[in-house]
Amino acid sequence: MAKSTNEILTWVAEVFERPADGLRPETKRDVIEAWDSLGILTLIAKMDEDLQILLTEDEIQELRSVGDIIEVLRKHGQVAENP
Repeated sequence: MAKSTNEILTWVAEVFERPADGLRPETKRDVIEAWDSLGILTLIAKMDEDLQILLTEDEIQELRSVGDIIEVLRKHGQVAENP
C-alpha cells in the first residue's frame, strides 16, 4: 500500500535509527551518520523486506538525499499521490 510522504520520512528515520522530525526530503546523505556503506545495505534490505522493491545499481547510485529515496519509492508505486 502506498505511503504518504510523512510515513516515508518516518520509515527512513527508522531505517537509519534517527528521529523523524529531523528529516526532510532535502536532507542529504552526508548529514545522516548511519547512511554509510552499511547503512545503504540496510536501506536496500529494508526496501526489499518492507516494500518488496529490488533496486537497480543505477537507482542505488542515485540515492544522495531523502528526496531521492522518496523518488525511487514513487517510481515503484509506493508513494501516495494525495498524502
